[in-house]
Amino acid sequence: MTPANNIANDTTNYDETSPLLRTTSNAHNAEAQIAEKPKYTPLPKGQLTALCIVRLVEPIAFTQVFPYVNEFMSDLHLTDDPSKIGFYSGLVESVFAVSQLCSIYQWARLSDVIGRRPVIFLGIIGLVITTLMFGLSKSLASVLVARCLGGLFSGNIAVIHSVLGEITDSTNQMVAFPIYGLAWPIGSIIGPLIGGAFSQPASKYPEILGYQFLKDYPYFLPCFIASTFAIIGIFLGFISLEETLPSKRNGKKSASPNASTNGDSVTTAPALPEKPLSVSKLLSIPIISALALSGFMLSYIGTSFDVVFVLFCYSPIKSGGLAFSASQIGYSLAIAGAIGAAIQLCIMSYLLRTFDSAKIYCFCMSLWPYTFLVLPFLNLIARAGLDETTGELGTTAVAFLWVGIAFVLLLTKAACVAYGVSMILTKENAPNAASLGQSNGLVQFTMCFARSFAPFVVSALFATSLEYNLLGGYLWLVIMVMVSFLGMTTSRKIKQNSAKTIG
Repeated sequence: MTPANNIANDTTNYDETSPLLRTTSNAHNAEAQIAEKPKYTPLPKGQLTALCIVRLVEPIAFTQVFPYVNEFMSDLHLTDDPSKIGFYSGLVESVFAVSQLCSIYQWARLSDVIGRRPVIFLGIIGLVITTLMFGLSKSLASVLVARCLGGLFSGNIAVIHSVLGEITDSTNQMVAFPIYGLAWPIGSIIGPLIGGAFSQPASKYPEILGYQFLKDYPYFLPCFIASTFAIIGIFLGFISLEETLPSKRNGKKSASPNASTNGDSVTTAPALPEKPLSVSKLLSIPIISALALSGFMLSYIGTSFDVVFVLFCYSPIKSGGLAFSASQIGYSLAIAGAIGAAIQLCIMSYLLRTFDSAKIYCFCMSLWPYTFLVLPFLNLIARAGLDETTGELGTTAVAFLWVGIAFVLLLTKAACVAYGVSMILTKENAPNAASLGQSNGLVQFTMCFARSFAPFVVSALFATSLEYNLLGGYLWLVIMVMVSFLGMTTSRKIKQNSAKTIG
């Protein structure tokens, strides 16, 4: 009788509630699992620090534009209707994302050939030049050209994500990813503060910065300061950041899985190098396609909120906004960055240790509808506290308003945790090490695709809702809440197909 038959016929001590395997087998399996548990890999602190410095460059250069972009478009005298300013500011952001979309996958492929370091530094150098070009722009055409080129050079974001995946493993990523994730919120604190404080410097600080050059180019100084940060990032990164592409590591060879032993001697057979999968094959993997689709929805919703929040703050109170100045918008965005940094520093690592990544992702996506629903209540607070005589808000109204802003930004940054979790899910579910760069490139491509038209669409929707008073000027709100619920639905496919969830 075979062992299988012995097990099948031995029913004396088992019923329907008993485990199918014997206790001794369970104990043996438990011991095997304990034995197979990987040891903690020390965190590569130097590499991680260098990578965070490099990563910090983009959010500073990107977000410093937000506080004054509407004011910039107004100064170009493109329209006399304030409600249409958002159309042009959305166009400026869409051009950036379209260019990034066109280059992101190509940067990822190039980094698989020439290495990560040269691609990263080439992108940052280009970002420095295009940021200065933006500050020197005097027409819509020159603004669009600068943003277009800036988007092309910012397409290396997937390469930076790939470096993070290559310097970490499953034992230390719960610490490394939250630290790396701090770069964006910290950059989004510094960037808006720079943009809000140093735009129009000649009029704000005439005694110190009242130079004719700064009067002629009122938005050059924040661009120059942001570029200075980028130059420092290049210098520090060049010194500390090492090449991580396996085929380009000098003198570093990983242990071959094809090693065989013969007595006391060890013979290592040359391992066949893994090859990255094509786009069609990557998309045929359910979890990769789910990450790409949900990444598209996440990026569209998140980008739309960023755009509409600035428009909402900039619009007059009677039109449904808050009538904030560029400085106030900068402060609010800096608050958002501080909240995001606190979440990354204090909560993110605990969440990754305690909960499954796919479940965290789905929870974050479920927060987006509520981030939009809170905005009209901020306008109600402003309307209630508005003094019709002076046109200014009362002290109590201002206090309640900033508490409300902090609350909605807290919701937003909690929802934005999904961006970092998406990187982890992509790393965990990439089909092989050689396809990590391609997988990151594909997911980032879909995110950039969403960013390429989200600013234009949502700003046009916002302007149209106000101009024609559609649903009391809140048609944009109804549509964005519906889109957010759709994004929440698509995120469930990740939970269904995640390797850890299935396993």
